Amino acid sequence: MVRLVLLTVFLDMIGFGIVIPLLPLYVRSMGGDAQTVGTLLGAFSLTQLLATPVLGRLSDRVGRRRVIAVSLLGNALSMVVFALAASREMLPLLFASRILAGATAGNLSACQAAVADVTPERDRARAMGVVGAGIGLGMVLGPVLGGVLSEHGAWVPPLVAGALAAVDLALVLVLMPETHVQRDVPASHEGVLARARASVGRPGVPRVLALYFLVFLGMTNVQVALPLLVGARFSWDATDVGHVFALLGLATLVTQLFLIGRLSRALGDALLLALGAALLGGGLATVALGAIPVVLLAGVLAIGLGLGMTNPALGALAARLAPAEARGAVLGLAQSSGGLARTVGPVWSGMLFARLAPSAPFLAGAIAAAVALVLALALRARSGP
Repeated sequence: MVRLVLLTVFLDMIGFGIVIPLLPLYVRSMGGDAQTVGTLLGAFSLTQLLATPVLGRLSDRVGRRRVIAVSLLGNALSMVVFALAASREMLPLLFASRILAGATAGNLSACQAAVADVTPERDRARAMGVVGAGIGLGMVLGPVLGGVLSEHGAWVPPLVAGALAAVDLALVLVLMPETHVQRDVPASHEGVLARARASVGRPGVPRVLALYFLVFLGMTNVQVALPLLVGARFSWDATDVGHVFALLGLATLVTQLFLIGRLSRALGDALLLALGAALLGGGLATVALGAIPVVLLAGVLAIGLGLGMTNPALGALAARLAPAEARGAVLGLAQSSGGLARTVGPVWSGMLFARLAPSAPFLAGAIAAAVALVLALALRARSGP
């Protein structure tokens, strides 16, 4: 089952990796600036923020498989709209495609909940790492593929991403079993929501939600500002941007395939999260100050290593602290906390880039990662590893 979820996430993230690094370049070609890029990514994240808790609660009620399928269908349709926007250079249509994608972006939290359903608690960080490896591998191949496809037309990368989402949907409908066994789960929407709210009050959960926000805030700065930074600083094009994001994804992939299980057993989830936050913050600061390509790429490598540790650690902590009957809802809330960062972060990052300096978004992300490091250490001291 974990392998099937891995394949699902992998295909989804290839599609994500194909188009997301190129988004700032699309916006620039349509007459937008860094603030427009931030607003576009913020629009996606705002709709995701509103939709993810609902989809998380639905996954507790109707099952993980159905929610994953609906999310993939929405993703496929959004990519068709994206391709149309790219071919006609229509910025409003590009916004519409990202809003549709955000409104149906519940597959990651549902996949995490499915893995948690079938995995013993002691193995959850490793299992989340396997899912993270699918994300990492997709983010290695996707940007490279996107850079190559962009040479054949601006509409080609999103259309290929939509086709991958359709294939992913077919695999889920044919092969994926339902993992969520209904126990004593309230039938009403209000009952599920009450359980989720009660879960938020459990020890450690508010800090985990805050950590999701801080880590995703740092990650958002990379997605918004890195393509613009390397273009402004080194005159790199779409193919070069794809290679940079491939390096980022490769570092994340190697961490989650070969390091995360050992590190989780040796350090525990909270300390692993702290180590990842330290690497993330250091990498963001290095990118901000990297005046030559090799220094900037070293920072990108550190960011990838940090994300490879923080994401599975956050998922494992959220799953451990949530009761089984509200796990999908809590993981959905956790993703929404990250979604809030992805709503605020892009707009803020675009403003910092346009009005202060290209390095400013990365320095702001480094500060957020430093706060996450302190919170992770406090969480470990209070609730254990």
